[in-house]
Amino acid sequence: MLRSETLFGKRESNTPNSPLNTASGIVPAGTGMNKTMASVTSPLGSSGSESSSISSSTAEGGSKLIVGPNIKLKGVEITDCDTLVVEGRVEATIDSRVIQISERGAFKGSAEIDIAEIHGDFDGDLTVRQKLVIYSTGKVSGKVRYGKVVIEEGGQLSGDIQVGTGAASKGLSVAKVG
Repeated sequence: MLRSETLFGKRESNTPNSPLNTASGIVPAGTGMNKTMASVTSPLGSSGSESSSISSSTAEGGSKLIVGPNIKLKGVEITDCDTLVVEGRVEATIDSRVIQISERGAFKGSAEIDIAEIHGDFDGDLTVRQKLVIYSTGKVSGKVRYGKVVIEEGGQLSGDIQVGTGAASKGLSVAKVG
């Protein structure tokens, strides 16, 4: 039979180097969790590459949302996000600076973006204020407006396609591709 002292251990002091430090936002002081439990539950200890990419975007002053592989995010409006990285599936509305859809990623919905880099699938209304880049594995369909476009060999673009964004686009040429 286990004794309760063995399961929970003694309370750790809240020292600056302790994972129980409240400034890190990981575990509130006085919860009784030992160091092993706190390090397992720490979101920053999961992967060095993710935490370095998150901290690099924070250092640049921008916010980044990464929807990882096998994650499905549905029925949301994404706001105050500088960069959205889609490695899973997203059904949403977004107004952002940059969207990056990985080869296995898919976005369905409405997006107003400065720069779009598409390696995977986009379906819906896409307005790219500056530059749309569709890579060889990328597929974009729906109502698409863009400032500039680059399509690698093998990349697909179909639907209601129009150069220009907003009022300036009314006098410009329209092409239906598909």
